[in-house]
Amino acid sequence: MSTDNKANRLITEKSPYLLQHAYNPVNWYPWGEEAFARAKAEDKPVFLSIGYSTCHWCHVMERESFEDQEVADMLNEKFVSIKVDREERPDIDIIYMDVCQAMTGHGGWPLTIIMTPEKKPFYAATYLPKTSRQGLTGIMQVLSKLHELWVKERDMVLNSSNHISDYIKTLDENTASSVISNQIFDQAFEQLTSRFDQVYGGFGQAPKFPSPHNLYFLTRFYELKGEVKALEMVEKTLQSMYQGGIYDHIGFGFARYSTDRYWLVPHFEKMLYDNALLAIAYLEVYQLTGKELYARAAREIFTYILRDMTSPEGAFYSAEDADSEGVEGKFYVWTEERIISLLGEENGIDFCRKYDISREGNFEGKSIPNLIKGVLNEKERQQVEPMRQVLFEYRERRVHPHKDDKILTAWNGMMIAALAIGARILKDLKYLRAAEKAASFILEHMRREDGRLLARYREQQALYPAYALDYACMVWALIELYQAGFNSQHLEIALELNQELITYFWDEEQGGLFFYGQDAEQLLTRPKEIYDGAIPSSNSLSVMNFLRLSRIGGDIALEQKAEEAIKLFSGKIKEHPAAYSFFLTSALYYFYPGKEIVIVGDKQSQDTLSFIDKINSSFMPRALVLLKEGGDNEFIDRIPFVQEMKQVNNQSTVYLCDKNACQPPVNTLEAFNHQLTQGTRH
Repeated sequence: MSTDNKANRLITEKSPYLLQHAYNPVNWYPWGEEAFARAKAEDKPVFLSIGYSTCHWCHVMERESFEDQEVADMLNEKFVSIKVDREERPDIDIIYMDVCQAMTGHGGWPLTIIMTPEKKPFYAATYLPKTSRQGLTGIMQVLSKLHELWVKERDMVLNSSNHISDYIKTLDENTASSVISNQIFDQAFEQLTSRFDQVYGGFGQAPKFPSPHNLYFLTRFYELKGEVKALEMVEKTLQSMYQGGIYDHIGFGFARYSTDRYWLVPHFEKMLYDNALLAIAYLEVYQLTGKELYARAAREIFTYILRDMTSPEGAFYSAEDADSEGVEGKFYVWTEERIISLLGEENGIDFCRKYDISREGNFEGKSIPNLIKGVLNEKERQQVEPMRQVLFEYRERRVHPHKDDKILTAWNGMMIAALAIGARILKDLKYLRAAEKAASFILEHMRREDGRLLARYREQQALYPAYALDYACMVWALIELYQAGFNSQHLEIALELNQELITYFWDEEQGGLFFYGQDAEQLLTRPKEIYDGAIPSSNSLSVMNFLRLSRIGGDIALEQKAEEAIKLFSGKIKEHPAAYSFFLTSALYYFYPGKEIVIVGDKQSQDTLSFIDKINSSFMPRALVLLKEGGDNEFIDRIPFVQEMKQVNNQSTVYLCDKNACQPPVNTLEAFNHQLTQGTRH
């Protein structure tokens, strides 16, 4: 970011991404009426550039083009230029990314769109160099040609923009059909199996993404159907990722994806959502297998998040960049010489041998620490730990990658859910405290006076009406907080936010949730998101929330909404089930309702705690647990099916219902164990 120039209009924004461009010579506008009014008044097309602050190729395009006076002069004279942070305005991003996919067959960031002052696009691309090279058309040529078309072939341009806009609207059409059948789960399993990398784990070829929701689906498929191959694929993937360079072996946490099939060379940026969703995957497989490796991976992710990605108020930052000092990965790589100088000859050589650090290097002459050649046993790990600490402390003195310190409601919801699940499974209250603190921050600082959630917070400013995913993630977070700590206030707020979600986003005609609310800025289209990409879609997650809340409160209307959504999207899902793995994970709740467990007793009593411990150490992904304490907990007491449940013999008592059939109450761990074992498939 050059600061030789005068600041442009982005200087008053809070987004770290927009602020990175505040001193470009390009006369940038933030998205808003002022920019479009000027485009209309001056009869100019709009140049829209969408990215995010930790995007490597966004930085490259800025250096090559947006800091270049020649490019800036062309943009300032012939176009009105708008910058958008996709993480603040995912509603704008999803629409114009669909445009790019439709027009070019691919997408990504930076996203480049040229459109009319009426927001109708007629050109789309991703990264553009300044001048044409390596088969890529340069931005100068693109701008020159499009300006010429705008002046001389206006009718053709407008016809094209109308045609593209009409086509994009058809992408959001969903025709409800019969509810997907049980076979869809087998089809998804077969598709994932066919794409599975037997040697290195993961799915598909390079680049390889973690895709944790594929793993969630497979663990549940294993639990329900006894398909051992499903669990083997999950374990192979989780072990390979943890051993690879995609994992930061010095400071912990996962990078966004691997550029190769081996998980060796990552794209070095770290995202909050990846680490949240992966922590859950490791926790669940620890529950299933009892293998310490998975518990360690989850603990280390949480160490990284609580150390580096937590604001003083307790909420979580968004991301860390791949670049430092303008070089991708510079912060993370090592030389053999440096390791030996820090650890001494004997320890240094030993560490380099274990972590694949060599004189020739494994990445551009340097080395990314990894354990691809073999995982450490417990004794080796204990020996290595003091060495890792020395290297970490040295690395802390390096120039750190840029940190995007804005707080996003949806991504925070995912990390709150992960920490709450971690607190339960790892029996560590510090994770619950961290999750509760973050949730309190969101609910206190990121809600308007009327209760409406907001999407982004930075420097004391909360802004943008929250999107459907923000609501869905916070409802999920609050349900998990209740499951971890049994504070019924979390359930009450979950139900309240879920009702707001329905009010603002639910389509009363067809069903399903729109991406942005009826009270928000209305854009070119109003899509419904269903594809589970790097993160689950709002509809996928909400189906699960609706079903869980319906079972908690006995609200059949919520179950009907889940069924409506499953019917509405079933046509798309049948086309390629594995692309909707989180949606299918949620649909499993519909087909296989699972267990309801009510514990009646004092939360602090040893008997109650032993029941809770048993539940938390068992992999029961579709179980819901309620705690009814003697006292004035009106909310739990109002739940219809809980009202008649009482302690037997004045002792903590468990009521278990499974597959819509209830067992007699029990108050010994042995009897409860017996009921749980009877109800399992294998």
